[in-house]
Parts: sequence; structure tokens; C-alpha cells
Amino acid sequence: MPDAARTAHRVTTEPCAKRIRVRFNGETVADTTEALLLFEPPITPVYYIPLKDIPERFRVPTDHSTHCPFKGDASYWNIKVGDRVAENALWSYPDPISAVPELKGHAAFYWNRMDRWLEEDEEIFVHARDPHVRVDILPSSRRVEVSLEGTVLADSTQALFLFETGLPVRYYIPEEDMRHDLLVASELETACPYKGVADYHHVDLAGTRHENLVWHYTSPVREAAPIQDYHCFFNERVDIRVDGVPLDRPTTKWSPK
Repeated sequence: MPDAARTAHRVTTEPCAKRIRVRFNGETVADTTEALLLFEPPITPVYYIPLKDIPERFRVPTDHSTHCPFKGDASYWNIKVGDRVAENALWSYPDPISAVPELKGHAAFYWNRMDRWLEEDEEIFVHARDPHVRVDILPSSRRVEVSLEGTVLADSTQALFLFETGLPVRYYIPEEDMRHDLLVASELETACPYKGVADYHHVDLAGTRHENLVWHYTSPVREAAPIQDYHCFFNERVDIRVDGVPLDRPTTKWSPK
């Protein structure tokens, strides 16, 4: 790989003082207070856990291997607990390249192949939380109007403005300021490492269903507690005015295709 590409692609680590636990099939398959948090943008952060804190009885070596030009050659294990096996769910770099020598003796799990992850005693979702990402939730008396195709879906002067690093401002509306008669419950559920597990609603408007347009958190994580039971629309797919000023629809991965 050209030297310029190597320079542009940065891999760094930070020690993590949190207790990290990984659960699979009712067992704790990793428990450490000495994890490394690996940053490799645009990939989300990854916990590398000392192998000494991942009991050997749960690890079954496999023949699988991969190569990363930025970390080295990886070896893999299945994680086996009782009658359940997560294939090639754990990997390690026995001889990492010189840029990341601290990875030696550590291993990482595929997040979604495990059942639960905990930072201290709090469950976390999707991926390791990035300490460089900030979420601010601020009450505002500015008027927020949400509409679609000329129909008002929400109108509030008591919204919560959520500012999250790298994302558009999200406007969380209290239940009493929503047009609930236009909402239809969805089966979709998603998770966010910084807010928790979200449920969704469609919007039925003039015979057309706009799928999964609204979400809310019934039991958000502690840091996001203020948004409990507030509703939020995808800015990318509705028209929003704040104090009468129309906002441009942002372009993100949630924009209409």
C-alpha cells in the first residue's frame, strides 16, 4: 500500500478505565478493567480486551485468518458456551505491526455476535461509545413546526433540542404537541449507543404511508433520560421550521433514496 494511504489512514488506541463485560448464552465471556479503545475512522471504536480476561474455556481456535495492512495478521476463535457457538467471533493480532504494538495480547469481539455488553453496570448497544462524541439535550422555547406535504405533524414551544457530534440537530417533541391521529405503530426497533433502544411509528397521510418517520425512546440510557417518551422526526424526510424559519433537509444516510 502506498505510504500516502498509510499516512491518511490512522489507527490509534486509548486505555479505558471502565469495567467492560461481554455476555454470551448466560455467561460472562470477558470481564476487564484494562481494555484498549481502538479508533480507526470511519470505523466505529472497538474494544480490545486482554486475552487474560477472556477465559480460555470459552475460546475455540479456528483456521480462519485475515490481514489488515494497518494492524497485521489476525487469528480467530469461536466462542462456545454450552450448546451455542459464535463462529469466528473473536480475533487477535499475535504479532501486530510496529505502529500498534499495544494490540499484542489483546483480542476483539464482533459486537453483534455477542448477547450483551456492559460498561460498568450499564448495558450499551451497537458499538463501543466514543468518548469524543458529545450529546447535549437542551430545552427550548423556540417554536418547532414539523409538516409534510402541507400537513402539520407537530407544533411545539417546549421541544428538546438534541445536539450530537457529527449529526444534524434533532428536535424531540412532547407527546401533547404531536398529531397522534396520523401515527401508526411500527415493528421496527433500532439501538443507539448514546441513547438506547428506539421504537418507531409510520405516518399515514392522505392515503400514503410514510414508513418509520418518527421514533421515540421509552427507556433511554441514563445520559439521555430527558428525551423519554418525546418523539422525533427525521429532518431528512419532513419540513421543519424553527421560529418560522424553514430549515434545509440535511443529507445523511437516512435521506430518501
